[in-house]
Amino acid sequence: MRRSLPLLQLLSSPALGTIAPACCSTRPLCTTTRALCTSAPARCITAPARSLRSGSRGPMKYILVTGGVISGIGKGIIASSIGTILKSCGLRVTAIKIDPYINIDAGTFSPYEHGEVFVLDDGGEVDLDLGNYERFLDIRLTRDNNITTGKIYQWVINKERKGDYLGKTVQVVPHITDAIQEWVLRQARIPVDSDGVEPEVCVIELGGTVGDIESMPFIEAFRQFQFKVKRENFCNIHVSLVPLVPGSASLKQPSTTGEQKTKPTQNSVRELRGLGLSPDLIVCRCTTPMEKAVKEKISMFCHVEPEQVICVYDVCSLYRVPLLLEAEGVVGYFKGRLNLNYEAKPRKLLSKWREMADRYDRTLEICSIALVGKYTKLSDSYASVIKALEHSALAIHQKLEVKYIDSADLELARQEEDPVKYHEAWQNLCSANGVLVPGGFGVRGTEGKILAIAWARKQKKPFLGVCLGMQLAVVEFARNELNWSDANSTEFDANTSYPVVIDMPEHNPGDMGGTMRLGKRTTILKDKNSVLWKLYKESDSIEERHRHRYEVNPEMKKSFEERGLRFVGQDVEGERMEIVELDDHPYFVGVQYHPEFTSRPMKPSPPYFGLALAAAGRLQCYLEKGCRLSPRDTYSDHSGSSSPDSEIVDMKLPTNLTHV
Repeated sequence: MRRSLPLLQLLSSPALGTIAPACCSTRPLCTTTRALCTSAPARCITAPARSLRSGSRGPMKYILVTGGVISGIGKGIIASSIGTILKSCGLRVTAIKIDPYINIDAGTFSPYEHGEVFVLDDGGEVDLDLGNYERFLDIRLTRDNNITTGKIYQWVINKERKGDYLGKTVQVVPHITDAIQEWVLRQARIPVDSDGVEPEVCVIELGGTVGDIESMPFIEAFRQFQFKVKRENFCNIHVSLVPLVPGSASLKQPSTTGEQKTKPTQNSVRELRGLGLSPDLIVCRCTTPMEKAVKEKISMFCHVEPEQVICVYDVCSLYRVPLLLEAEGVVGYFKGRLNLNYEAKPRKLLSKWREMADRYDRTLEICSIALVGKYTKLSDSYASVIKALEHSALAIHQKLEVKYIDSADLELARQEEDPVKYHEAWQNLCSANGVLVPGGFGVRGTEGKILAIAWARKQKKPFLGVCLGMQLAVVEFARNELNWSDANSTEFDANTSYPVVIDMPEHNPGDMGGTMRLGKRTTILKDKNSVLWKLYKESDSIEERHRHRYEVNPEMKKSFEERGLRFVGQDVEGERMEIVELDDHPYFVGVQYHPEFTSRPMKPSPPYFGLALAAAGRLQCYLEKGCRLSPRDTYSDHSGSSSPDSEIVDMKLPTNLTHV
């Protein structure tokens, strides 16, 4: 009789690494691209066993982060910061994000739904919080680190179709809840560091808010899970809101004064406890530091000690959040609550964060970058882009100022509809130190982007085009320098006389999800005079993450290079154009890949770093010094708060950014 392996046996089974993962599609994965294979017959996905090196000093520890009152309260940053603190103590940490929506993944979302779509090495299109995990923890996650309701239900339904449940009635409890627990148990053991050592702590973020109907199966799964793995191996952190309400005497008081209200947190914790989970730590999000009386009130009504109520108030930089949590005593709490064996005081990693936060606070010089896009109403639409710019600006001791420009506002049609918006957009563009055109889809606003690119090229303003930004830079050059007035991408004009950007041969125009060129790919840099070759530390090959359906037409390469637009980076076969640079320009670079996905706070992405240097007027000096920063700009041992690190002192940008 065939039956599912009991969870307790799963927890201790040496064969756990070979368990078939909860598949996110009924189609197999292409072994080369890790994208969904559209030509193969539908079947259940089973992953090959991965070799694990055990670095565990005991059973796996699980930290579940839930949220209450409102969504978007900062659970992702809290989870990332908790992981950073534990990693600073010498532990190996992995992370899982649970999104209760029914979508298989985030690949088909509009950026206005949940922010940007973050792309992983294996081509997984996931929630932007996984980007936070990778940046904070400096790890490499996989698509299975993002769990959705759609993935879970699809896995269970596929098993039912194969007869794995032997005619049983398939129900939410136990089949869906068991599937959730099995996925977490399996994925928590997958190495996320480059040395392949198994993690010791798994931080799990449950998206949404407690009480949402779609998250109920996950809450129930973790109610059971806490008993399966035992109390000393499971901890629940509940993030809630403590709003600041103006006093009744005057409703015109400023937002920084008033009374901190605990009732929303009380109700949220009561609901969570009613569902079977009792929070071990209550993290209170508030605008100002919490008063002692407020903390004691939450402690009394939420059945926790005052030390278990943590205040995370608004800070000027996200780099301060791990330091804030460490100051609240979470290191000592986790050591006792989860029986963790580590030093009570965090080591060098957190010291670097402290120095980085101090640098952010005292930096006065401004580096302004005009971000010309179509999703500028929501900054999370370009979360990784903004972080990559911030990492680069901070590395040269400058504070980033992003000028968001809706590309449609630069078009002549806007001048007739709304002259004020039109002139404001052009004023912001002209006053910026550099111009960035990020990726995107669809025809809306593309002509405005082309106008911005033309202005940056002619005015010799530092420019970086990413994905669609690179393609439009090629279109602009074809129109204005090659006099191909009809030049365009076939994405926007299928009948153009000069298709300088074309559909990739393997693109499947039928299915939208998972059909792009996704994930980590190798780019060959052959031109030794290339700026990016120098910024990548003279590396002949690099690996970066991709997400696109269209590419520069390789048949037209010669026409562009004859006029000074050089394709200095290509794929391994030499058929796909990956990097373009313009001669006789301070910095005019386009990349087909998305370098922002591999940027780290202390290891900025070379293309973005080059843009920041050029915008500050320091690129040429940096290149002449052998790509080394001056002592003023390096993280050194003179700060009094950080141990020196050779990679930071020299600011050696990684040649293989997907492994940092």
